Amino acid sequence: MNMLVFLIPVALLLGALGLFAFLWSLNSGQYEDMDGSAWRALEDGDDKPSA
Repeated sequence: MNMLVFLIPVALLLGALGLFAFLWSLNSGQYEDMDGSAWRALEDGDDKPSA
């Protein structure tokens, strides 16, 4: 029972920290262009034709 006194506030703090990080990412525009990020991950950046 004594351990719950420690674990419950820690769990609430971690949950609040995760919620804060998610809200910060929404406000900073991390989810604005999801399709563009997917195409940039596949693009190799080599615009020259291979010889």
